[in-house]
Amino acid sequence: MPNIKSAKKRVLVAERNHAKNVAVKSRIKTAIRRVLEALKDNTEKVQELLNNAYKTIDKSVSKGVLHKNTAARKKSRLTKFVNKTLSK
Repeated sequence: MPNIKSAKKRVLVAERNHAKNVAVKSRIKTAIRRVLEALKDNTEKVQELLNNAYKTIDKSVSKGVLHKNTAARKKSRLTKFVNKTLSK
């Protein structure tokens, strides 16, 4: 436990940032999961959900939650899987 006042503040800020980062990462996972579920059921909605997933991933980069290369990798893998599945 920190003794110095500024260190106590940093602990609070770190907890707050951690909570925000967890929430954003959860949103990304949910968006990706929705795309994958739509592939099984309804192929008309896939493009709309894919765009939403891209938007969510890009927002996380701008907020500093994800690195830009991590976001690019996630988008690439998702697109690759969608295209492979739809081509069958």
